[in-house]
Amino acid sequence: MERRLYLICYDIASPSRWRRVHRLLAGYRVEGQKSVFECLLTAGELRTVVEQLMSLMDCEEDRVHLVRLDPRFPTQGWGLARMHAVGQALTVL
Repeated sequence: MERRLYLICYDIASPSRWRRVHRLLAGYRVEGQKSVFECLLTAGELRTVVEQLMSLMDCEEDRVHLVRLDPRFPTQGWGLARMHAVGQALTVL
């Protein structure tokens, strides 16, 4: 089961929906703060997260961006990088 790194950020209009989305993604995150999370997900976990996000959000008022981070591209980062479970450094840009 291969895990891939995704960046998930969101802007949720309702405080109660925001808390539910935040709680959902906090269970999958490697790193994150406020409304931006870095998540290592398997294909099955990704499907589950997308299905749950779609059920929690109001598509007329809210928005979520989910971006798969491609390990082939070089990254630049400033600040403190931390290690995640796979043993590669995560860099927050």
